Amino acid sequence: MRPIENLNPQQIDAVKHTEGPLLILAGAGSGKTGTMTHRIAYLIQDKGVSPWNILAVTFTNKAAGEMRDRVEALTGSIAGLWIMTFHALCLRMLRAHSDRTDHKSGFVVYDPTDQKVVVKSCVKDLDLDDKKFAPNYVLSVISDAKGKGKRAADFEADGADTRLRRHLADIYTAYEESLKRNNAMDFDDLILNAVDLLDKNPDVLDEYRNRFRYVMVDEYQDTDPLQYKLISLLAIKHRNLCVVGDDDQCIYQWRGADINNILDFERDFKGTKVIKLEQNYRSNGNILNGANSIIAHNAGRKSKKLWTDRGDGELIQFEQTDDEKAEARFVAKTITEQLDEGYDWKDFAVLYRTNAQSRTFEESLSAMQIPYRVLGGLRYYDRKEIKDMLCYMRLVSNPDDDVSLTRIISEPRRGVGEKTYEKIAAFAYARGSSIFAMLTDEDVLDSLTQRARGALAGFVGAINKYASGSYKVSEIYDGLLKDSGYLGALEAQNSVEAEGRIENLLEFRSVILDYETEDAQLSLSDFLERISLLADIDNHDNSENAVTLMTLHSAKGLEFPVVFMPGMEDGLFPSARSSENPGGVEEERRLCYVGMTRAMDRLYMIRAKSRTMYGRWDRTLESRFLREIDTSCLSGAEKLGQETTGYFHEAIGAEDGFAEAEIYRPFDQLKRAKAELVNEFKVGDRVRHSKFGEGAVIEVYAGTVTVIFGSVGKKKLAVDVAPLELI
Repeated sequence: MRPIENLNPQQIDAVKHTEGPLLILAGAGSGKTGTMTHRIAYLIQDKGVSPWNILAVTFTNKAAGEMRDRVEALTGSIAGLWIMTFHALCLRMLRAHSDRTDHKSGFVVYDPTDQKVVVKSCVKDLDLDDKKFAPNYVLSVISDAKGKGKRAADFEADGADTRLRRHLADIYTAYEESLKRNNAMDFDDLILNAVDLLDKNPDVLDEYRNRFRYVMVDEYQDTDPLQYKLISLLAIKHRNLCVVGDDDQCIYQWRGADINNILDFERDFKGTKVIKLEQNYRSNGNILNGANSIIAHNAGRKSKKLWTDRGDGELIQFEQTDDEKAEARFVAKTITEQLDEGYDWKDFAVLYRTNAQSRTFEESLSAMQIPYRVLGGLRYYDRKEIKDMLCYMRLVSNPDDDVSLTRIISEPRRGVGEKTYEKIAAFAYARGSSIFAMLTDEDVLDSLTQRARGALAGFVGAINKYASGSYKVSEIYDGLLKDSGYLGALEAQNSVEAEGRIENLLEFRSVILDYETEDAQLSLSDFLERISLLADIDNHDNSENAVTLMTLHSAKGLEFPVVFMPGMEDGLFPSARSSENPGGVEEERRLCYVGMTRAMDRLYMIRAKSRTMYGRWDRTLESRFLREIDTSCLSGAEKLGQETTGYFHEAIGAEDGFAEAEIYRPFDQLKRAKAELVNEFKVGDRVRHSKFGEGAVIEVYAGTVTVIFGSVGKKKLAVDVAPLELI
């Protein structure tokens, strides 16, 4: 790592400004991680601050690990220094003070898969429509509420004046009760409960305030209201709060990030010093100038302009293809051609707006025998066999975890059928107990068959054996694989699929051993916490020699020598929904800026003239973002504005709004018609349908609206024919 004397003047200024609030506006590729780590080292070595008094918070384990490694390289031992994610910070505080919370020690953290199981169960218990209240939709509502500090009671009291909201409040209440009954929290709970812990326990708050005299926060533009409150609570006493971020890279407002946290930092923390890091060490000049020219169109931003001393480099390349298949072939062909120039497969990334775009690239890369990996697909830890064994281990750690037990009580099959399980669960519900506790209850066992009792005795014995003994994590894992019968059942299948699952289970043992090598005192709860807090970006392996496919959102924090950005078309990027929300197009523009600044040497921006997505063929319009690029840094600019005209096939709809009749319309006229229709309704409107009654608009797209009706649930309707009126 460069010594501090080799940092640029702005970075040195940021490192040495240690007292009082500091806002570091760090542009993409401007060396913010190096600046932060040098600042921590400066505090310890030059200012004599104990590592115990420093807290550094970021959003991913990858970033936290890199920061810790760099600080250790500069200072040596940093015992007592907390460098961690928001979730890990809150989890550590809650573990240390579990007696001050509503949860027992040993609580588990549910991942999104577990959360969906709980929501499905709540919807079923409340006898609600599982299509109308899909888990992803419900969880997004709950997550949004928690990010604003609202629990179920607050959510219900806050405008529960529609049938939809009342049902959502009921599900939220049941969801909270289920998590508490299972002695579990979800990711949002970690922060919400930590803020409650500090709010309601002044002595605990004083403990952490006195400890953390210096607080640093990375990616501050991504913080939500609750994270803002958490940091404010901890830092308000000493006011030595340093936040690092870039408002131009705020791309997570859809999941609660509040860009105003960084835009208003100087107002919220009086006396703030502002330092801008504008020198970019990643991209060539033309890529930066192109990105600067696009982001300059945003009004809600702090002025800054990235520059580099790397030289202009190659122009940004704009390509236009006939359709999405030709687009994918162009990418695959270009990658193979550039291998001769010294690039490896891992030097290429394809960044797209939606996951649905990955299919054609996977097909083209496979056809040309190009190795690739999809980041953001099924996580390794979400594979069935891995998830099953994690549930076994979680049950050892927390026997109250009914969600884990439900998943594995018949994995492998052991003579406990659905009816038997439902009988046991009914006993547990009636007695207000966990299901696991019922597996040794005499009244429950007397009601079961001899086979079921024998199977459950073996199951309980395996769990209790490792819950009560002092075993290493790897020993627990090995024992559960054998004693549960899971490994034996797979071996008995003698199939290719089973063999692949066994290989994954053996690889998981390697994961455990790696963790044990890093921490000889690793406990089961520590291991489960680390696994549960992993994010998609933490799975990105730079050493794997393969082309990376991922969404633009997943790419933040990464960099590649060559980047392809396909799908540069209005309606796809920026997305059609972006125009429905205030600031929506500006956030999409920030997402484009993030994508462009991932590229180091070469950047390709591609538009298909026509595209088939979700079973529908359509002609396209080039993205407005392409037209915003300074043409002096864009090769192929002469192709812009060459729009095609003609006719295309479009389903319009029958009397009640369902697609039925088919007609042809001139493309340009239909686009204008759709634009007018979209403006008539917006998300959140209350509407009335002559057949379905009253409902709420939850989506507006391309001449259609999706409405949730109290009578029939969710319906997608064509605006120009459906008998809808605003209330």
